[in-house]
Amino acid sequence: MSSYISIILGSIFINNYVLAQFLGICPTLGVSKKLDTSVGMGLAVTFVITLSSVITLLLNNYILVPFGLQYLKTIAFILVIASLVQFVEMFLKKTSPSLYNALGVFLPLITTNCVVLGVAILNVDSGYNILETVANSISASVGFTIALVLLSAIREKYEVLDVPKSFRGVPIALISLGLMSIAFFGFRGLI
Repeated sequence: MSSYISIILGSIFINNYVLAQFLGICPTLGVSKKLDTSVGMGLAVTFVITLSSVITLLLNNYILVPFGLQYLKTIAFILVIASLVQFVEMFLKKTSPSLYNALGVFLPLITTNCVVLGVAILNVDSGYNILETVANSISASVGFTIALVLLSAIREKYEVLDVPKSFRGVPIALISLGLMSIAFFGFRGLI
């Protein structure tokens, strides 16, 4: 049980993919302008990361490794991720057109979001079983969503503040992201 707690706390706070490993910065900056869009992207990424991690673990353990095809791991994992993103895109287009339009180009870019591929590869390389994979995937997604939501809340506040012209937009977002990263490094003493 303590290994699951370590995996969960580690993925959310200590090894947060956005704030500690600096993966997924592009969608973080692109989608974090509005809080509702950030939450929607976080939920979409959570679904894709969790399902793709489970599928890629099974694909690796039952097809790639037994047939000596480990060198195809990255390509196979990207194909799985791309398929799941297409499913999410079609689902959102049908069920929530406003969220689909708000996410815009960043929704299909989940396919190239390095957090999704990074979590899938880390789960396989760490030798996690299926439950540890699910725990790590959901926790990594929660950490990604926390980073998105925190940054979007900060960016919404910047809209009403008098920020110098040269810092408006992406520069102040990068500064905020850097300060949040420094704050999250304080969690390294937890485990």
